Amino acid sequence: MTALGVLAVLALGAGAALVWLFDDDSPPAVSLEAATAALASSTTEGEADAATTTAAAQGAPAASTPAPASSGIAGAWAVDTSLGTFDYEAATGSFAGFRIAEELRGIGSATAVGRTPAVSGALTIEGTTLRAATVEADMTALTTNDSRRDDRALGALEVQQFPTANFVLTQPIELGEAAASGSPVEVTAMGDLTIHGVARPVQLPLQAQLSGETIVVVGSLPITFSDYGVETPSAQIVLSVEDHGVMEVQLLFTRQ
Repeated sequence: MTALGVLAVLALGAGAALVWLFDDDSPPAVSLEAATAALASSTTEGEADAATTTAAAQGAPAASTPAPASSGIAGAWAVDTSLGTFDYEAATGSFAGFRIAEELRGIGSATAVGRTPAVSGALTIEGTTLRAATVEADMTALTTNDSRRDDRALGALEVQQFPTANFVLTQPIELGEAAASGSPVEVTAMGDLTIHGVARPVQLPLQAQLSGETIVVVGSLPITFSDYGVETPSAQIVLSVEDHGVMEVQLLFTRQ
């Protein structure tokens, strides 16, 4: 093989490696249907395992145990990080993060996704009215769907100086009787969103559903990063990164 041929093969191999490394395999956006299905699946598996263990200990055949009946939505609720799991293949637990489009040299469009599972939050519901809600995310625990983006994302957010982001509800929301019976609801939460130390009023579209004894909440909000003083990160392979993206949350609340 000629030297030119060798160089051509090497170039093709390098290009294939870059596509493999940076191919847009970003996780899907948050979905109430997917989140509740994952919760139901994990609950069923957990109950089946527990029933099998108990039956084996007692020398009896395993029997299915129905999920406990829900007692409605009124009361105090908190994010339960023990539910589900967190990774970029199957994020079934609670997390907060962002999605942003970028253009990669020689590869094309891709979606950078950053998420942190280190979230906390609380809801106070009186009857069927959401009176108070707060959510806080530890941004120092944020990772992206490609680990080589992590340092640049953390640097852009200046997490050492601004380690948390939070949302605080500023107006009550009537959820309706359907919410108490386990039907999915769509609402808009008026509140203050703080990112990078900058607080701004927002209208956050949310979907929520009572699933067994867990309230599942998902939401996404288009944001402009410069509004929060965040400069989009850059790298040699990155031709451009949009200044706007989507903030997203998936939260699982259990009764306190």
